[in-house]
Amino acid sequence: MMKMETKMFKLRVWTVIWVMFQIQTNKAQQSYVNNKQLDCYNHFNTTDGFVCNGVAPTCVSYLTFRSLPPYNSPPSIAFLLGSEPVLIARANNISDVDPIPTNNLVIVPVNCSCTAGGDNSYYQHNVSYILKERSETYFSVANNTFQGLTTCQSIMAQNSVGDKNLSVGLKIQIPLRCACPTRSQNSSAVKYLLLYLVTWRDSFASIAARFGVQPESLPAANRLSSSDNIYPFTPLLVPLTTEPSLEEPASPPPSPPPPAQPPITPNHNSSTKWLVVGVAIGAALLFLAAIAAAFFFFQRRRRRTQKPKQLSTSLPPSMKVSSNSYYTVPGTSSSSWSTVSSQGALRSAVDSLTIYKLDELQKATDFFSEKNKIRGSVYRGSFKGDEAAIKVMKGDISDEINILKRINHSNIIRLSGLCVSGGNSYLVYEYAQNGSLSDWLQQPQHNTLSWKQRVEIAYDVADAINYLHNFANPPYIHKNLKSSNIVLDATMRAKVSNFGLARVVENEEEHNQPHLTRHVVGTQGYMAPEYIESGLVTSKLDVFAYGVILLELLSGRSAAGEAGGGEKGKELVSEWVIRNVLDGDNVREKLREFMDAALKREYPLDLAFPMAQLAKACVAPDLNSRPDITEVLVTLSKIRSSTRDWDPSDELQHSR
Repeated sequence: MMKMETKMFKLRVWTVIWVMFQIQTNKAQQSYVNNKQLDCYNHFNTTDGFVCNGVAPTCVSYLTFRSLPPYNSPPSIAFLLGSEPVLIARANNISDVDPIPTNNLVIVPVNCSCTAGGDNSYYQHNVSYILKERSETYFSVANNTFQGLTTCQSIMAQNSVGDKNLSVGLKIQIPLRCACPTRSQNSSAVKYLLLYLVTWRDSFASIAARFGVQPESLPAANRLSSSDNIYPFTPLLVPLTTEPSLEEPASPPPSPPPPAQPPITPNHNSSTKWLVVGVAIGAALLFLAAIAAAFFFFQRRRRRTQKPKQLSTSLPPSMKVSSNSYYTVPGTSSSSWSTVSSQGALRSAVDSLTIYKLDELQKATDFFSEKNKIRGSVYRGSFKGDEAAIKVMKGDISDEINILKRINHSNIIRLSGLCVSGGNSYLVYEYAQNGSLSDWLQQPQHNTLSWKQRVEIAYDVADAINYLHNFANPPYIHKNLKSSNIVLDATMRAKVSNFGLARVVENEEEHNQPHLTRHVVGTQGYMAPEYIESGLVTSKLDVFAYGVILLELLSGRSAAGEAGGGEKGKELVSEWVIRNVLDGDNVREKLREFMDAALKREYPLDLAFPMAQLAKACVAPDLNSRPDITEVLVTLSKIRSSTRDWDPSDELQHSR
């Protein structure tokens, strides 16, 4: 009888969950791209386009575009986006011939149609584009020229020319993202969908205020919740009941106050509609409350019939282990938990981490034998054939755990497990099969990194730091960026590791504002001068260290090693290279002498030169002269794109 009640209860719960899911799905419009448009070589359903789930196969839709030369007038923007100058002028209440101020938001009306694409159909507005520069790629066209209104994945899917065969004058097809209202949106009086390009400091509330809509309509239209993050340079659908305007009210339109008296002539149909909706919502709430009460009663009765546990129930289930385990309950006399400054911090972390016993780690590392030592207190371990890196630590580990569990990026090392025992903490990370970047650059037993590999590594690291500074929530400054903290996986992709010194950026205003610390810790050669002299911490601290890593990639020399050799002996590479290589005359020839001899001149000097100039800007003594990491990433993306087109045989022929 008890089992039958349990089955019936579970069936009812799943029924309610399914019904609620169906309601939510029917209300949702399209999936938010969520920054996946930056990963061109991986396929995601959200980057293909908006699915054809609207009432009409074609409709009038609206795009937004920020005015930037040479696309800074209605005719030039209309030419790029396949619209009409007169329509753009009318939508923005401007002349159809005058230039538009730089970075102004422009509304662009387009025709949106459902187009078949493989197994699915997607809404899109098709235009064509002729490549104008040799450095252009599918990535730069999607994210720079068209400002994220399309994705490199969807362009590559609709063009037969491979990304390595692009050439000036080539005409390619561009599927611009757009969408038509769904049936549920039509029933809510939504007539148009506008594609808005998110920018810095935008929020659901600020975007809603700009277009005069309710903030809650935005998450629903993009399959998001009100607490989800939205990222700059990504498109967000805005449901509109009227044609869009850019009056930008200071705050979302307030809801009208309730009338003091019932209206004299109420609308019978409207009243009936909302009465039905109210009754339905009330019934649903009562039903859910009844289920919750039944669940509470069932669980309470079940606990009474079970034998009490010996172990405290204050820990998560994954932490409840037998009495001979190395784990203990917080608050007991054992010191196993004393290494964590906050029990709450660790409890919140274990939800997403695997909790190991010490004997499991000992077995995986052959009792932390020397043959499994990677570097320092980091050991290689194997769990049922899956390799991992296990770091043995003392002291407070809560900061590093809390940082790594919040961030998720392919170029940042992933924390997967945890063990706390006998005063030590053991952090289990993904394993990087090819070791650290410093090993490859400074130890002759490793194979030499090619030019293309060095550029890819530089891009990966810049991408990771850009994520930490601009997209992590909250943002972070790494503070300990160096070549030994950059590891390479089996495919030679770089991953940033060691977040023990990382510092959170509390708010956006603090991002580039000075912060002083008396505790100056770091590695010689990578620390910025303002940090050494006065303990000044800003995001430019990471930019300086990144510039040093670029110089290491170019030269193969260590940050504080023999930069120039000779009588000078040891000297910081950042100081030596600026004074002796990148300043004065004959810079290109001096740079060729500075380049790593292991490359055997198999590199394009025309690309090594701008990379060296970028490194010089990053290690500028004045922090205000250094670029932001976003600017660094844009420059690196161009060098990376050109490097992928570069053929080593061309350089050999040129040398001869």
